[in-house]
Parts: sequence; C-alpha cells; structure tokens
Amino acid sequence: MAKIDLSNYSLNELKRLGYDVEKEITERHRQELGKAREQILSIAQGLNLSVEELLGTTGKKAKGGKAGTVQARYRNPADSQQTWTGRGRQPKWVGEALANGRNLDDFRIQ
Repeated sequence: MAKIDLSNYSLNELKRLGYDVEKEITERHRQELGKAREQILSIAQGLNLSVEELLGTTGKKAKGGKAGTVQARYRNPADSQQTWTGRGRQPKWVGEALANGRNLDDFRIQ
C-alpha cells in the first residue's frame, strides 16, 4: 500500500478524513457480515437444516457461560437507583462525569 503524506492537511481535514475512514470501515464490515450471513443461510438451506443446527447451537449453553445477572460496580451519587456493571455502553451520567474530569473510581460501589 502506498504511503500517504498527511503533513499538508489541517487538523480539521485530518479529523474529517479519520471520520470518513471510520465510516467506510463500518460500512464495509456491515457488508461483509451480510455476505457471511447469506452464505451461512444458503448452506443451511441446501442441507435442509436451521442455522442453529448447522452451527451446533440448538439448546446448548455456551461453555463457561454463566446464567444470571452481573453485579453493578458503579453507582450514580446523584441518583442511587442508577447503576452500571462496567460492561456494555456507558450510561450518560458516567460519560458526562468523566468529561467533567471525574474518575470512574469515584463511582465504584464498595
């Protein structure tokens, strides 16, 4: 791959380029997943099987997986009903606090 000289780009141009690259990567990933799904469905249909049967996932629990909920690790001091496990998407209150200079440990449940 040819190396691109980015030294003549302004900061805003570089940010826009980064945004465009991320957007294209996301779109290409989505397209590849769609193609893979179509291939899997085609194979399953050709064998008269469901996708679950083809992949061997019918009625089986994932190895090492535990059922149940995960204990909350963080609590909003302004509203004790709002908690977060530390997994998945960050709640708005966490993101705002971190943007204002707070530390995630400030919200840790003891």
